[in-house]
Amino acid sequence: MNLSRRDEQLLELMDDPNCDPQRLNATLRRFGLVNRLISGWDLIYRRRLRGILTSLDRPARVLDLGSGGGDVLARLAELAARDGIAVDWTGADPDPRAHEAARARAEPGISFLCADADELISRGESFDVVLSNHVLHHLSAAELQQFTAASRQLCSGTVMHTDIARGRLAYGLYSVAITPLAPGTFLRTDGLRSIRRSYQRAELASALGPDWDVSSPAPFRLLAQGAGHV
Repeated sequence: MNLSRRDEQLLELMDDPNCDPQRLNATLRRFGLVNRLISGWDLIYRRRLRGILTSLDRPARVLDLGSGGGDVLARLAELAARDGIAVDWTGADPDPRAHEAARARAEPGISFLCADADELISRGESFDVVLSNHVLHHLSAAELQQFTAASRQLCSGTVMHTDIARGRLAYGLYSVAITPLAPGTFLRTDGLRSIRRSYQRAELASALGPDWDVSSPAPFRLLAQGAGHV
């Protein structure tokens, strides 16, 4: 396996609009556990996001772009609620299949929209924090620029995009660790393809440019943080 460069031509099974809907739904549901284990958002919340949310003199508005099954947003809402922080949480995903799965996680203070960033911009929406999880590696070079620019247009505060850091150790560990959770899902095939499509830290920093700070907040993870433009 050559992981010295991104394999941008590799397609993930769940990105196929004609993929098996049962396996897709199972994958979206199981992301809740997988992301708890590998995404690093609990750590990012404690070290970075919580301070931003508490710095405002009103409930913060947070947007998760490409929210998938909604598990990351729901987890962050749970952490903030434990700390007594009032937040209005919104997840947006243009894929109706993901939106349908995310709707099961909606509750007071947590809503989901079937929409992309451009639609939210056209509505004049603005958020204190805009974030995404595992979106960047899906995008072409042009789409990466469009997506990150749009995220800044929607934000008056801080933008945070997290993703996988490509590497041989991450590939090997994931291939073994995901096996018990993978039956009936796309988790193993797509997870390994995601690693092959993902960036290394220097690559992502170069692709995004000087307006973004790219760090490694947890093992095998990247965080691109920038300022909003609203």
